[in-house]
Amino acid sequence: METLEQLIRTVKFYVDSFGIPVGEQVVPLKVIALLGAGAFLTVRLGFVQLRRLGHGFAVTSGRYDDPDDPGDVSHFQALTTALSATVGIGNIAGAAWAIHYGGPGALFWMWMTALLGAATKFSEVTLAQRYRDVHPEAHKHEGTVAGGPMYYIERGMGERWRWMAVFFAIALGFTAFITGNAVQANTLADTLESNFGTPNVVTGLLAAAAVAAVILGGITRIGRVTAILAPLMASIYVFAALLIILMNAGAVLPTFALILREAFNPTAGVAGTGIGVLLVTLNWGVNRGLFSNEAGQGSAPIAHAAAKTEEPVSEGVVGLVEPFIDTIVIVTMTCLVIIITGVHTDRVPSAFTLAGGDLTYVVTESDGALREADPPAAIRVVDGRQEIGAGEAAFAWHDVPVERFYVDEAQTVTFTGAIDTGAGAATADDGTGYAVLYGDAPEGGAPLTQLGFRRGLSPLGDWGGIIVVFSVVLFAISTAIAWSYYGDRCAAYLFGAQAILPYRLVYVGMVFLGAMLAPAAAWDMGDIALGIVILPNLVALVVLSGQTRALMDSYFERKPWLRGGKRG
Repeated sequence: METLEQLIRTVKFYVDSFGIPVGEQVVPLKVIALLGAGAFLTVRLGFVQLRRLGHGFAVTSGRYDDPDDPGDVSHFQALTTALSATVGIGNIAGAAWAIHYGGPGALFWMWMTALLGAATKFSEVTLAQRYRDVHPEAHKHEGTVAGGPMYYIERGMGERWRWMAVFFAIALGFTAFITGNAVQANTLADTLESNFGTPNVVTGLLAAAAVAAVILGGITRIGRVTAILAPLMASIYVFAALLIILMNAGAVLPTFALILREAFNPTAGVAGTGIGVLLVTLNWGVNRGLFSNEAGQGSAPIAHAAAKTEEPVSEGVVGLVEPFIDTIVIVTMTCLVIIITGVHTDRVPSAFTLAGGDLTYVVTESDGALREADPPAAIRVVDGRQEIGAGEAAFAWHDVPVERFYVDEAQTVTFTGAIDTGAGAATADDGTGYAVLYGDAPEGGAPLTQLGFRRGLSPLGDWGGIIVVFSVVLFAISTAIAWSYYGDRCAAYLFGAQAILPYRLVYVGMVFLGAMLAPAAAWDMGDIALGIVILPNLVALVVLSGQTRALMDSYFERKPWLRGGKRG
């Protein structure tokens, strides 16, 4: 497993390094592509995300639904399936990691990703409906509809582009295993282990069983389940966050001022990577913004393609609702709770597993920034403090150097001895060996969000963190359920309907495997997958933007939703 995690880190380094150099930093290609395509489509479609959002909510409400239209699910079920995939761990853990590394200003760039991404989402959903495959005679478990970027690339751009459609289907099928599956199971396992001591293997088995029970029933069962889970989990989470914000109303405006100031002149992420470096803050905001709302990734339009409608744009406007709910509302709630409560700068008692976990080794630069580096053979520790010279890598937890080590959980006895980085063990001067040491370290991911909710709701009791645990369970399972559909549509496109059941079985196995990975490795795999899969989809959206504009203009000129309440 350690070899796999090292390979993942290496691949991610090269993916992130591919871009345009700006000074000593590199703007990753995926950041350029996402923001550039979003800006282009926003202008090309006349700021559709602002002008037609209200209509999107109206269509989502079901008032224009026609049950006789072709498709497998209603507008609302299509939205909740897509939201179950997007409103997930990215909102809880991803947003927290963005603040940890990019500082409060990262939230601003998540907003920008959502704003521009809404036009992208409208485009990909509309095209997915326009070029979808409808097979009324198909078995209910297979679904009667298949759609997504692979279809509008091949059919909209022409047969000579089929190679790109195939590439996309392969890439998204892989992405489904990682971002929609392994990362979810991993965060679930990490949360349950840290809160209840639940072994990862137990979490993996239970999560795999829960996912299997739903996805083996096909899109109709997925739609029914997500129509319940998505509103339930979002309502509970948002209510608790709003309660914290209202209890700290006086801090809201200063927090927004801090976010805007840090967006363009960052002082630092907690991990020190954002000191004065706008590109770092921007990169973390865009990365986690994409992970949160998936605009441009090409995944959500697969769910929207299954909606019952004869009007592609009617589902396109439903797609506009997603980034608003997911990022503008839920991610903002998460980040405000973290920043207002101040937990993102706190160090909390932690257990340091010397052979892995969230362990890294970092070098402190002259300006105070932290850079990950290869570990030294050994680190000398005296009275709990690392003896590190200039330019030497220090033992870090969540990419922040540990200030002091203790041999006991109560932190009453400091450690003096050496940490053997290769063996993943520590030996005290008296010869006692340790596999785990203790100390204070900043939190990251879901535990950081959990800490914010616990502190924010502490005047009402010590139950705030349970809300995050409950949300992680629901978010992780619902996201894995929705993403299974994305993956099996790719399998069906590549190999035919006979590939759907085998894909789902392998997918269930990946839920279990994801629970076994270290958190950092799981998130790195997710970033690699996202960096690859967006490019063919964005190219197609730009090339086909004229068709999208024509469909949009025709729809709003004809106003088909007014025909007796039909044809939504």
